[in-house]
Amino acid sequence: MDRRAQKQEQQAMAEQQRQMMAQQQYAQQQEQYAAQQQYAAQQAQQAPAPSAGSDLTAEIMKLADLKTQGLLSDEEFAAAKAKLLAG
Repeated sequence: MDRRAQKQEQQAMAEQQRQMMAQQQYAQQQEQYAAQQQYAAQQAQQAPAPSAGSDLTAEIMKLADLKTQGLLSDEEFAAAKAKLLAG
């Protein structure tokens, strides 16, 4: 094999490695995102209803912080807020 062919083969292999690494990184990010979403959903479902003396505004602010951090979706935030307001 001449040098040009070897260089082309090396470049092709390097590109394949870059693509594989990018795919692995993407898969890891997707797994982390899914785990965060699952955790946030569990926290929203397990959040106890505030007692009569609880500060409802503070509870809603906590939910808003979770939403801002990306741990709650708009739908999860709305559902948890509705649960607090109904309680």
